[in-house]
Amino acid sequence: MTRFAAILLAGFMFAGIAGAAELGPIQADKSRLAFVSKQMGVPVEGEFRKFAVQMSFDPAKPEAGKAQIEIDMASIDAGSAEANEEVVGKNWFNVKQFPKASFVSSSVKALGGNKFEVAGKLTIRDKTRDVAAPFTMAQQGANAQFEGTFTIKRADFGIGQGAWADFDTVANEVQIKFKFVAAAKK
Repeated sequence: MTRFAAILLAGFMFAGIAGAAELGPIQADKSRLAFVSKQMGVPVEGEFRKFAVQMSFDPAKPEAGKAQIEIDMASIDAGSAEANEEVVGKNWFNVKQFPKASFVSSSVKALGGNKFEVAGKLTIRDKTRDVAAPFTMAQQGANAQFEGTFTIKRADFGIGQGAWADFDTVANEVQIKFKFVAAAKK
């Protein structure tokens, strides 16, 4: 139910190809924006199937990197038709009123060894919070792969209201996992 946020941040983290090459659009079939929440202590995985990412990144100048992601909140797969129906409703993502979530980077910094951290503003349900997410970048032939994991708190975004506000049933912490693959523009 709280798998929402994972997807948001994932997009922005994925930055670029070595040698300051421009990146093309992400390869959707090789990219993933997922989340893990805990319901009554049991991990539950989900993902967002539709998201758009714009980015530029040069690992030699990470501070110049920029990323923006937009997530179609109705594209959530929370593991079952019943769960999907619940999480798009008013108590969770309220997709009728808030159909998109977004992330806009404000900084990227090198952590060493092809590891980086992107910081920026994450907006879900019209609530904006500062977030930071570590990620790795790996060159795979003509492609660049960006992968990372970070945690957000669903209550910071008003996700899980009413009977779902109790953290004993669904934990406040949601782990976001992302993997983005992009090719250099030719």
